[in-house]
Amino acid sequence: MQNVVLFGPPGAGKGTQSALIIEKFHLIHLSTGDLLRSEIAAQSPLGIQAKSLMDAGILVPDAVVIGMIASRLEAHPEAQGFIFDGFPRTIAQAEALDELLAGYHSKISRMISLVVPEQELKQRLMLRGEALGRSDDNEETILRRIHEYQEKTLPVAGYYKASDKYFEISGVGTVEEIFGRISQLLETPTI
Repeated sequence: MQNVVLFGPPGAGKGTQSALIIEKFHLIHLSTGDLLRSEIAAQSPLGIQAKSLMDAGILVPDAVVIGMIASRLEAHPEAQGFIFDGFPRTIAQAEALDELLAGYHSKISRMISLVVPEQELKQRLMLRGEALGRSDDNEETILRRIHEYQEKTLPVAGYYKASDKYFEISGVGTVEEIFGRISQLLETPTI
């Protein structure tokens, strides 16, 4: 089983590369945003709890998110592995994920970090905002999201570096070139 954390700042190409990884390596995609939306739509107990918190402007606690991930793991016992997109965002979440996976006799195989210069990120996000009409892809919001990533999420990389599971991939180039780098890494057996 191969469990991969796809990591990188907003605009690094995680969504695009996740889709290609899922197709080629047959991994199950676990996006915390997608999980929250589907649990809320299904009106599951976790979804109802998450919605009430979100409606109150409160961040969904790690325990609720981990519960959603556990449900997804249980729903796919035949999976060849999972790709975690947007999670973990903190060291506490990474530790909770490790504990959860250990209960399934599994672990994170690799964290793949897409490294993209800040100027390139800004340009990509501005173009995406124009193309898709996304109001959250304006310059002020983009800079705030990049800063938030650097301050709060980037430290998670150190957690995976400490266990030799962290791998940097240049996120600059064509979609195919970047995916080629990722594929080469995923085709290399883990220790």
